[in-house]
Amino acid sequence: MRNLLLYSLPLLLTAAVAFSSCKKDVKPLNTAVTPVSTLDAPADQASITLQPATGAGIVFTWNATQAADGDLVLYEIAFDSATGDFSKPLYRTVSDGSGIETQATVTQTQLNLVAKAAGIAAFGTGTLKWAVFVSKATNIRISSVTHTLQVTRPAGYDVLPTALYLTGTATEAGTNLTQAIAFKNTGNGTFELYTSLKPGSYQLTDKPSAGGATYYLDGNGIILKGNAVTTVTAADTTYRLSFDFSTASSKIVTIQGLGLYVSAYNAELGQLYYKGNSTWEAAQVPITFYQFSWGRDDRYKFILHTSDGLEYWGSENANNNPPAGQPADYFYLLPVTNDQWNNTYKFPPAADTHNVKADAYFQAGSTYTHTMTAFN
Repeated sequence: MRNLLLYSLPLLLTAAVAFSSCKKDVKPLNTAVTPVSTLDAPADQASITLQPATGAGIVFTWNATQAADGDLVLYEIAFDSATGDFSKPLYRTVSDGSGIETQATVTQTQLNLVAKAAGIAAFGTGTLKWAVFVSKATNIRISSVTHTLQVTRPAGYDVLPTALYLTGTATEAGTNLTQAIAFKNTGNGTFELYTSLKPGSYQLTDKPSAGGATYYLDGNGIILKGNAVTTVTAADTTYRLSFDFSTASSKIVTIQGLGLYVSAYNAELGQLYYKGNSTWEAAQVPITFYQFSWGRDDRYKFILHTSDGLEYWGSENANNNPPAGQPADYFYLLPVTNDQWNNTYKFPPAADTHNVKADAYFQAGSTYTHTMTAFN
């Protein structure tokens, strides 16, 4: 036993010394941090006209700072109203790089929401303030300077719908909301639909079911939110309806016809007629390829006649091969120039001295396209 105690004593002393040494190495956490002292951009009192649908994010930058012990710090940008003191910012988010970088990229959509929260009306101008918070652990310091930002809001909506439908007595689908006609989403808050309207009324909604947000047009074509309807008094007419919620604007263009343009003749040899469901059809168009010295020409595209003028619709390819065996995108309809030869398609060889049936589909659920079928 005595030998065991003698043997254990040095080990205990060693452990005690080591424990004592560890205790001496423990340092209290130093959370001291220097506030940001310079805001670089945008400059103080800068002016920004917000364009949430198309505008790039706004980059805010400032000078770097550091913690007293040299460790990394966390940066956050904060926005407040012109009279706010940042005790309860309207919006606060970490900088780029998960809070490490000395800049923050803020979307114009988010700035529009901040401006609204600050009491700035749509299409109005007002002032926001921005500052930078820097923190180390629980110690948070606000920048020693703040900047003001003059913000002009768009006339449109803060939160843009991602889908849009048409319903009502004036529409092709009637008042059954579950059968509402879908618009084509053409961008951030922008929509388009080729359809017909008859005397009656219609309403826009972001859901083909109960509970969706509903919209209508005022007398100036401005999109307003509410349960009112838009009245149609004109006779049954085909239109292209275009709506931009980022600017609360609309554009309604009358579609007067769709012509089958044959390049070699530099003329429309047939007309397609609207038959509903965003579809045009020419049941029978006689076709004879034009004879040149080098051979017979078989190129065509389409001309859309609108109240705004003529629009040429054709292929994404400047030159094309015959249609047999081509992929679906060969037949896609895209806006093109009025060049007589470029961006054309080619008729099926069997169309020469025979007939074609042409169908054009400007439907929301897919890329605009067409079919061309030859028959005797």
